[in-house]
Amino acid sequence: MKKFIGAMLFILMISGCSPSKKEKDSVDLNGIFSQFARENYELYPLLATQNNVNDFNDQLPVDISEEFFEKAIALNTRYLDTLNTVDYDGLTDSEKLSVDVLKYQLTIKNEQLINRYGFYKPVDQFVFSFPQRFAVLGSGAGFIPFKDETDYRNFISRMKAFPEWIDQSINNMQTGLELHFTNPKASMEKVPAQLRPLFEAEVENHIFYKPLQNLPETIDSAAREKLIADYTDAIETHIKPAYKKLNDFLVDTYIPNTRSTTGLLDNSNGKAEYAYWLKYYTTTDITADEIFDLGLREVARIRNEMDSIRKSTGFKGDLPAFFEYIKTDPKFFPFKTEEEVLNRFRSFEAHMEPQLNRLFNLRPKASFEVKATEKFREAGANAQYMQPSRDGKRPGIFYETVPNPLEYNYFSMEGLFIHEAIPGHHYQVAIQLEADIPEFRKSYWTSAFGEGWALYAESLGTDLGMYTDPYQYMGRLNNEIERAVRLVVDAGMHHKGWTREQAIAYVLENQPVSETEAIQRIERYMVTPGQAVSYKVGELKIIALREKAKQQLGEKFDIREFHDQVLKDGSLPLSILERQIDLWIASKKP
Repeated sequence: MKKFIGAMLFILMISGCSPSKKEKDSVDLNGIFSQFARENYELYPLLATQNNVNDFNDQLPVDISEEFFEKAIALNTRYLDTLNTVDYDGLTDSEKLSVDVLKYQLTIKNEQLINRYGFYKPVDQFVFSFPQRFAVLGSGAGFIPFKDETDYRNFISRMKAFPEWIDQSINNMQTGLELHFTNPKASMEKVPAQLRPLFEAEVENHIFYKPLQNLPETIDSAAREKLIADYTDAIETHIKPAYKKLNDFLVDTYIPNTRSTTGLLDNSNGKAEYAYWLKYYTTTDITADEIFDLGLREVARIRNEMDSIRKSTGFKGDLPAFFEYIKTDPKFFPFKTEEEVLNRFRSFEAHMEPQLNRLFNLRPKASFEVKATEKFREAGANAQYMQPSRDGKRPGIFYETVPNPLEYNYFSMEGLFIHEAIPGHHYQVAIQLEADIPEFRKSYWTSAFGEGWALYAESLGTDLGMYTDPYQYMGRLNNEIERAVRLVVDAGMHHKGWTREQAIAYVLENQPVSETEAIQRIERYMVTPGQAVSYKVGELKIIALREKAKQQLGEKFDIREFHDQVLKDGSLPLSILERQIDLWIASKKP
């Protein structure tokens, strides 16, 4: 019966006919969700691999081509049309939530695809950029499985497909130069140094060669020899020439001719594009002017709190002098080895454990580890969280870069662990993967929710028994003001016409960071407009919803229940999250 209903549904989808009331009632909603997840994974096979769906592990589509964009638009539109045939009023609350999430996801994605936002700028210096990301995946440090010969041969297929992606990226950027849709020169000048090792390194020292150093023992000697030869050939004949070709285009053509300005305003239709990215990353209708003004208020508030910490420590200088003290005094550099740094992080979970039970009922089953970022990729990496595998064999991992333990400043370690690990990204992501929700929602991510939750988690540090050292609390404030500064500089560059130098100066004025760090951050925001503002917007929304619940529920408010409500449904657009919290509040009232 279900197969028959599914067949009828997709006949309707293809034909575009308007179904009768009887047909509406017979729609298999779970079938729609499952089929969408399947088709979406087929369209985005790396997303499938990341979520332990291994049917497409040998595929690497050219997801930046016109053909791909049109295919994605058609898929999204088809499912939007199908969802519009569903009798929404007859659904359960859980079903309504899934319909609303999928409609939101498809609608906002189509807006990007139809307007070609990002289409002409497929390469930049930030870690999101696919050439850099593919190298990390090729190293074996990411989610690509390398467990048996099939896995290795699947990745050979992906390596062979990579040059086509590079050719398309060059074509897009060349067209971008002609149409005045480009990334800024200051950011793009960083890319050749990232690419050079990827075409210059000898094959045995190449980042893509690393999986061969861990070949499974189950592969017999003859198969092993043939696999090594084929894998090495793919690196030499496909990977290295592709990276060389991209590098030469950037050095000879793109960088000399791209714009010297900073924000999107100098791009064709840049104002409309920035408004879109704000909506995409914040999942709200907040305007650029509102972002900028919010940032100014938050920076002023946090600076006042920082100054209070300065006074509490007995430091006699002003706040800029306090920043310099924290950046340079030997007391903030207590480590001699990488393992000492990692062990300090590892100690935090046990310290927080009793307090975690007072703040959370819902906690992930997935295990968790702390690791140093591998040396071959630490130069371009930041602290990050990698989600656990669905089968439980790979834990969630908090990676931190420790280039030189003697120079590792400890003052913000507690806040960083809370954000990236527990109860930040590890709780949110692992709970989402373990939730009883449709497959498409397990892989759904919105920056405002995910990063907003992680920043909100930092605000729980005192309740978790952390930040007893005033300098660790100062570290937490430094993390928070970084997110507030982002509001100002992001809108400043992409909406108000700030220069790169103005933005760098604003960072240095308000944070205890080096000029090198300030430059790195500003150049990130230059090529990822809107993304950096999502943290603060999400955090403030969660805080506002908590305060609303406390005011309306009074003694019935339970912080554990509130956190359960925020986390149990996985990542949500903020408007939908607010509706869910409002429903929960209403259900608690007499």
